[in-house]
Amino acid sequence: MGAQIAAHCANAGVPTLLLDLTRQAADDGLKRARALKPDPFFTPEVVALITTGGFDQDLGRIAGCDWIVEAVVERLDVKQDLLARVDAHLSAGSVVSSNTSGISIAALAEGRSDTFRKHWLGTHFFNPPRYLPLVELIPTPDTDPEVFRRIDAFVHLGLGKNTVTAKDTPNFIANHIALYGLIRVFEALAAGQHTVEEIDAMTGPALGRPKSATCRTADIVGLDILAHVAGNLTERLGAHAEAFQLPAFIQEMLRRGWVGEKAGRGFYERRKGAGGTSEIYALDPASMEYRPPRKAALPALDAARAIEDVRVRTRTLFQGADPVGVFLRGTLGPTLAYTARVSRDIAHSMDDVDRVLRWGFGWEIGPFEIWDAIGIENVLTASTPAPGVPAASAGSGIQTPPLVQEALDAGRSTLRDGPLPPAGPGLEILRSARDRQRIVRHNAGASLVDLDDGVLAVEFHSKMNAIGGDTIEMINAGIAEAERNFSALVVGNDGVNFSAGANLLLLLLEAQEENWDEIDLMVRAFQAATVGMRYANVPVVAAPAGLTIGGGCEAILHADRVQASAEAYIGLVEVGVGLIPAGGGTKEMLRRAVSHLPNPRTALLPYVQTAFETIGFAKVSTSAAGARALGYLQDVDTVSMNRDRLLNDAKMLALERVREGYRKPAISPTIPVGGEDVRAALNLGVHLAWRGGRISDHDAVVGRKLAWILAGGSLPHAIRVSEQYLLDLEREAFLSLCGERKTQERIQYTLKTGKTLRN
Repeated sequence: MGAQIAAHCANAGVPTLLLDLTRQAADDGLKRARALKPDPFFTPEVVALITTGGFDQDLGRIAGCDWIVEAVVERLDVKQDLLARVDAHLSAGSVVSSNTSGISIAALAEGRSDTFRKHWLGTHFFNPPRYLPLVELIPTPDTDPEVFRRIDAFVHLGLGKNTVTAKDTPNFIANHIALYGLIRVFEALAAGQHTVEEIDAMTGPALGRPKSATCRTADIVGLDILAHVAGNLTERLGAHAEAFQLPAFIQEMLRRGWVGEKAGRGFYERRKGAGGTSEIYALDPASMEYRPPRKAALPALDAARAIEDVRVRTRTLFQGADPVGVFLRGTLGPTLAYTARVSRDIAHSMDDVDRVLRWGFGWEIGPFEIWDAIGIENVLTASTPAPGVPAASAGSGIQTPPLVQEALDAGRSTLRDGPLPPAGPGLEILRSARDRQRIVRHNAGASLVDLDDGVLAVEFHSKMNAIGGDTIEMINAGIAEAERNFSALVVGNDGVNFSAGANLLLLLLEAQEENWDEIDLMVRAFQAATVGMRYANVPVVAAPAGLTIGGGCEAILHADRVQASAEAYIGLVEVGVGLIPAGGGTKEMLRRAVSHLPNPRTALLPYVQTAFETIGFAKVSTSAAGARALGYLQDVDTVSMNRDRLLNDAKMLALERVREGYRKPAISPTIPVGGEDVRAALNLGVHLAWRGGRISDHDAVVGRKLAWILAGGSLPHAIRVSEQYLLDLEREAFLSLCGERKTQERIQYTLKTGKTLRN
């Protein structure tokens, strides 16, 4: 964990010292971190910002550090011993914190100097620290408020994390609540009413939670870690300790060493099947044996998939008269009651409780949001009490927590009067604008939203934010509206993904019907929209986050500026479905590549080759930093470490462009192309790759089409051409590929499986 925290500091551009017992141990830890998947580093190059050392020889080097994070083994005595040694080397103003997941922060600082205690707090990162946005901050009564403010600001702005201030109680907020719910689920599994697969089906995306759900998550985290957290709670909680006793079958798994992925088996076991394939077996807790997987057969979950609103879906499942409803009323119900009962002891507000479960465990809605989605009375009367907890009265549900009773006494049916508010200024500004009814115009695919201060936003909200006719209509409408009544335009959304590209289903249907004129009009319309972004009379700032591929990538390539989330996965991936980028993406990557020519006499081929390989190999960045290296982002584009600040940062960038006296660019000067010589060289590369078996027959067809565009079509020699000339080549190549049977097969396969067909 220490190496991963160091990695994320390096991601943020912060030079970092990683210490372990010895320098070799630190080097080994860094090596293991570099091998992790998903990768804790934005790019391989940022590793250079980390230096290593050992407590035995290098502890004195912390005197030059502004912030020291302790992340050693979860034992009070070990941590206290190390912190005593740290205290002896601190410089004035240096901050020290612990990444403990549950040991008392005040207890860790016992015996330390007054200066140490003023500069001491808890900073609990969640694993993996690059990807999970939550950091729980835990001050003590001795922590200097200014020190706390500085760390809060740096963690939030510099490292891009969302912070919640927790009270110094056992396991703080997130692990306390999550573990209570986890054990209720384990108890239901022990009762034998459901299989492991059914448990995960009921506690994953159906409730707005990650696909890893319960058992898979436990395997990833490690049952030994969960047992340690549970043990800490049973030792320190007193009144509620009984609720954290692990069921007997979990204790047997621990005894056998079946602690999860790192042991090769936990709730699931990966086995080698015939032909070297991998097969996943599942544990039967009753027999403590592994068996072949069984598909969860729960009709209520199948029916609930049609309900898009997670609040409505959760309420529907909770109130069902089927096994899913019974399960949720016996596990989720008691967890909601427990959360309401202890929240004031562990957190400063119910908002903070909801946020830690959202940010730390990937829940779409937190526990108090679930209370309100289901309704107070429904939760109280329908839920089954947890083992050892008395019911309100015989057959009448769970006891009413004081916090909930106060809401009932006030005549409310919900705990909040409205939705969970943003955590602070500058966060989730698009959602705030929508909540304030600032929608200017909308259709099924996108909306225009007034972000105030003269900035308009185009928000995509189709499935996966795919780009279709509705989206293109709203991009054009947004440009026109911004030019009339606003100063700037931002293109972005609050979705997990900016855009997964064009609407492939619509394209496939048109191609199968041979409606070539319709496809031609679709491509022309998208090209006009992207070019319109480039030459708008107001600055257009694109704000990509998550998947920004295909048409989504082409859109941001044509913005005046890009404000990208650090976690933006950007790429032109059309070759995977047997196509080429035709919304200006091929033209734009060529333009960017040849813009680096040192002089007009320089050979074009190496520069064109770069664009060819980026598009032809469907290269997708694994971060915004990687997108810059691939040419999808330019030097003038900027990055937001904090996803929830992305739209605000994009708005500020747009206003900065206005203050600078923005003028739309002149029509792009002509672009050099290489003609027959470049086309022949690129085609030779395609042929050699095909002869070597590295690409398929149809890959070669697509590769030659791409080479044709990048060389300038059928031109006999090098010349300069217009943007429109290249756009026409894109469209012509795209249309011809749509008519290929193998392209249609690829599109169909991708729509069905989400994977790429190499036919």
